[in-house]
Amino acid sequence: MFDKSDPRATLKGLEEKKAAPTDFAGAEYGKFYETPPVESSELLKTWWFRGQNFYISYSEAKDGGVLIRESQTDEYVMLLPDKESKAIVKWGDKETVVDGFSIAILPPGDSEIKIVKGGKVVRLFSSANEDLEEWPINKESYREPHPNTALLKPWPEPVNGYKVRVYSLDIPKEEGRFGRIFRCSTFMVNVLDPNVGPRDPSKMSPHSHDDFEQCSLALEGEFVHHLRWPWITDMTKWREDDHEYCASPSVAVIPARAIHTTQAIGKGINQLVDIFCPPREDFSLQKGWVLNADEYPMPENEAK
Repeated sequence: MFDKSDPRATLKGLEEKKAAPTDFAGAEYGKFYETPPVESSELLKTWWFRGQNFYISYSEAKDGGVLIRESQTDEYVMLLPDKESKAIVKWGDKETVVDGFSIAILPPGDSEIKIVKGGKVVRLFSSANEDLEEWPINKESYREPHPNTALLKPWPEPVNGYKVRVYSLDIPKEEGRFGRIFRCSTFMVNVLDPNVGPRDPSKMSPHSHDDFEQCSLALEGEFVHHLRWPWITDMTKWREDDHEYCASPSVAVIPARAIHTTQAIGKGINQLVDIFCPPREDFSLQKGWVLNADEYPMPENEAK
C-alpha cells in the first residue's frame, strides 16, 4: 500500500493473490554502532552481516587500507557513499579509480581495493561465496534456509563481458523514478534520496514481498522499522509486531511476506540504501528506473 505520490504505486502485480504461507522468519537487525567490529586493524574496522542470499560488509577505512578478494565466485558490489573518499580497484592487469559517492561492480576472480582517501566502504557478496559464511555476526540465523525466500538464481552476465564498472551517484532526482537503482548479475542496489528530517507519518508505505528479502542499510540518521506478520491457521506461529529503532550505521533484513515500512525519525539527514539479491523483476520492468539496465540483461522469461 503506497501513497499516490510514491513512484512504487505504479508497480504491477501488487494485488495478485499468492499462496498462503505456513510459517515465517523473523527480521534480522545489525546495529553496528553498538556492536564491536568483526575485523579490526589500524586502517580498517569491518562489520559483517547476512541475509539468505547475500553477505554485507560495512567498513570504516583510513587512507592506505586494502581489501582483497581471492577466487571470488561471481560479481560483487562496492559502494563508496562519502563524497570525499576514493579507492583504486585492481582486477587483472588494470587499475580503476573509484571516486567517492560512487557504486562499483567488480568481476569474479581476484581483486584488490586500495583506499586512497578514507571513509565508509560497503561491499556486497552473494551467498555463493561460501568462504564468507563464518564472518557475519548473525550467521547462526541462516544455518537453515528461511521460509518463503527463494534461493539465489543469478541473472545473466553483463553485455560485452566482465570488467570493473563504476557509476556516479551524482544523479538528479527525477519525477516518477524511485531512488538511484543499479543492478548486476547478483544484486540490485537502490541508493535512496535522503530525507531531511522525519518522514511524514501520513505517507508511510506498508507492503510485503512475496519471495525475497529486503536489506535496508542505514548510512546516516535514525529510523524505526515497522513490521507485521499476517496471521495463519497455526496460532503457535503468530508473531508480534516489530517497531525496531535503528540508528546508523545499521542493517535491517526484512523477511519475505512480512508487511513492512520504515519511518525516518532523525532531525537531520536520514539516508537508506535498499539491497536485493538477486535483482528485483518488478523494479527492472519499470522504464527508466534501473540506471545501468543497458549493460545487464534480464533473464529471458522476465524480459518478455
